[in-house]
Amino acid sequence: MSAVAQRVETEADAQQELTDGFHLVIDALKLNGIETIYGVPGIPITDLGRMAQAEGIRVVSFRHEQNAGNAAAIAGFLTKKPGVCLTVSAPGFLNGLTALANATTNCFPMILISGSSEREIVDLQQGDYEEMDQLAIAKPLCKAAFRVLHAADIGIGVARAIRAAVSGRPGGVYLDLPAKLFSQVMDAAAGEKSLVKVIDPAPAQIPGPAAVDRAINLLKGAKRPLIILGKGAAYAQADEEIRAFVEKSGIPFLPMSMAKGLLPDTHPQSAGAARSTALKDSDVVILLGARLNWLLSHGKGKTWGEPGSKQFIQVDIEPKEMDSNVEIAAPLVGDIGSVVSALLDRIDGSWQAPPADWIESIRSKKEANIAKMAPKLLKNSSPMDFHGALGSLKKVIAERPDAILVNEGANTLDLARGIIDMYQPRKRLDVGTWGVMGIGMGFAIAAAVETGKPVLAVEGDSAFGFSGMEVETICRYDLPVTIVIFNNNGIYRGTDTDPTGRDPGTTVFVKDSRYDKMMEAFGGVGVNVTTPDELYRAVSAAMDSGKPTLINAVIDPAAGSESGNIGSLNPQSVVVRKK
Repeated sequence: MSAVAQRVETEADAQQELTDGFHLVIDALKLNGIETIYGVPGIPITDLGRMAQAEGIRVVSFRHEQNAGNAAAIAGFLTKKPGVCLTVSAPGFLNGLTALANATTNCFPMILISGSSEREIVDLQQGDYEEMDQLAIAKPLCKAAFRVLHAADIGIGVARAIRAAVSGRPGGVYLDLPAKLFSQVMDAAAGEKSLVKVIDPAPAQIPGPAAVDRAINLLKGAKRPLIILGKGAAYAQADEEIRAFVEKSGIPFLPMSMAKGLLPDTHPQSAGAARSTALKDSDVVILLGARLNWLLSHGKGKTWGEPGSKQFIQVDIEPKEMDSNVEIAAPLVGDIGSVVSALLDRIDGSWQAPPADWIESIRSKKEANIAKMAPKLLKNSSPMDFHGALGSLKKVIAERPDAILVNEGANTLDLARGIIDMYQPRKRLDVGTWGVMGIGMGFAIAAAVETGKPVLAVEGDSAFGFSGMEVETICRYDLPVTIVIFNNNGIYRGTDTDPTGRDPGTTVFVKDSRYDKMMEAFGGVGVNVTTPDELYRAVSAAMDSGKPTLINAVIDPAAGSESGNIGSLNPQSVVVRKK
């Protein structure tokens, strides 16, 4: 080659624009509308977070990957777009895996992206830095798992992850990105062409006409029909259609906890305060985005009255969900918006409202239970019990219906579900299907970031311990989050003792802890309260201020009950050892 030709080739190479794996990952996420990443920085993804932030993606850095993963999961629930969690390899990946599995169980669209060790070293088990076959570990715990080895495949890898997360029944997806991938270089123009914008990632699934006819005929013949709204109905964002169906049909509805607010809990058709009666005495039950799992006693047992007294209509996008516990008389397979629209079209002039005696039995039981509960909620004692404290928070939410309530704990969770009314959809976020503790701060942070609304996180002192260090994250990002810790000195109660006298009881924490001081350490506002009136004033002021605030609510250590409302799931020993 002549010197002139060589010089021309060198100049052409110099003019060629290049890109790398870092930028291709960021460009692929941006192309598909991903605006926020939740994660914990470290090798090998530190620079990915920095570059994403520089490119306009909001990057929220946590203190622990599980909390970042929980944030990504609930972001997916709130937005119907996959929330993205970014973690380091091996231990960081494992920390995020709990949140990924929980997202899949709860049908929240989420993508866990983790850096990983190089394949050739992992496969030969040669002892790389944080060596682990992460893809193999993730596969059983999520909806789908993918690994990208070449920069040219990043676009298709991200696209596959997004589509898998949101299509059909949503869930968690793992995307494995080995460290060497990020530094791979390719032509920028070719890199841009390799990116994929996902088109219609969650297409409507229309129910079959015969299935709709079967469900409508069953409802028309019902004497005591009931609608159960699950969090799948809240996720669907078919709010107007669902409300129209409930109101036009005249059927009482019972919301599961994260479906509260699809219609206000104060709605005249709400059977929330008459739950036991509604479940036991109903004859035809339509499950709208709800599953017959342990939260509904698997559709059988004394909760549901006499065996064979029920017929179920189930709406679900997953055909395999039908008949999972009991026979489903009228399966309706499709997305909730399409199914409800199809049902609405069949409610015409020939439709008859449910019998008056059924409506009256629900109404009278509801009013009796509300009247019975009212004095407990007005109790202004010191130290507080759970009812008095929750009564004050019930008033706070009633005055701020657009605020988001995050809730976890044992008694704190179980009692709040029934006491605090919700008025708008997707405003109550809690532990969901698994009942797993530790979601609180992750959910609260994502709710504030994704919606901009004020957030009230009501935490048991035990539940708070799983994610409590994220109060620093809340202060660092100056988020409008108010945390209330129901502090009764322990798990369930703070009164257990060690029979040997050696240690504290296994369920007991440090007596009279001041969690509010923890918030003050990071520049937030800390408040200690001992009565429901003080609690109401403190929470109202905090939520109006928008400042990160933690309120230590002193609860009587003896006020709680073992395992809240699920004590029946806690096995009891029947053996008495002789001393």
